[in-house]
Amino acid sequence: MRCLALDIGGTKIAAALVENNQIQQRQQIGTPQDDAANAMHDALAQLVQQYAGQFDYVAVASTGIINHGILTALNPKNLGGLAEFPLKESIARHTNKPIFLLNDVQAAACAEYQGVNAQEVPNFAFITVSTGVGGGIILNGELQTGANGVVGHIGHTLADPQGEICGCGRRGCVEAVAAGRAIERVAQTWDNPCSPKEVFERFRKNDEKATALIQRSAQAIANLIADLVISLDIQQVVVGGSVGLAEGYLPLVEQYLHQMPHFYHCKLSAAKYAGDAGLIGAAYWGGQTLINA
Repeated sequence: MRCLALDIGGTKIAAALVENNQIQQRQQIGTPQDDAANAMHDALAQLVQQYAGQFDYVAVASTGIINHGILTALNPKNLGGLAEFPLKESIARHTNKPIFLLNDVQAAACAEYQGVNAQEVPNFAFITVSTGVGGGIILNGELQTGANGVVGHIGHTLADPQGEICGCGRRGCVEAVAAGRAIERVAQTWDNPCSPKEVFERFRKNDEKATALIQRSAQAIANLIADLVISLDIQQVVVGGSVGLAEGYLPLVEQYLHQMPHFYHCKLSAAKYAGDAGLIGAAYWGGQTLINA
């Protein structure tokens, strides 16, 4: 079966036909910012119509939370004018094909899991450490989404009760400690402020402040992984994202994890997919859901 896959992010929308994990006719447009809701309706209409007659179903990987076909978020401000956007209904205006919606990190988890031996690793997690921290969880070989689409929003578990207020409104979330945005917030207070990329450059030169900041982030992610292992019996975690894949970061996470008792250990590896993870993962999940329906 051929899928029309869409990956909706804060700044871009990618679209492609996907069949057997192979991407064809890929294109990318900017995510509407002005009059966002109406502009998004128009953008989705144009994309679906461009691929008309070439797909058997539509699968969407989107930023935020997909709650019964509605796009929302723990912090709706992150979505701007797209908060509470009727995503499924908007697409359904232009096609009678089946439509499947996922959070983008849940979709990435599906993509990464295809490279794993499901018999040996029935319980799996994908963590992205980027501007924010997100995750996708697979238990007994099946992606978990939950009744309200929130399963995997592990960046909003607790890391530091005395920490900064997170964008979701809670104090001390993992995201508020470990994410690129958190790293940048601290680095901007230094006498010589810098970007997260520059923080990593200083970290690799053994700069004291940069090293302490990256270590704090990596330790929060290691503790997050340990929590997943002990609560869900996760056997493997794949880490992605601009921070997660930065040189020297994953070995540091692994170092902190291995300082804990062996009950908290699991296999760690780096993400293999980059910008196409959402497209491939959403297409795969939608296809499997259609087959099993």
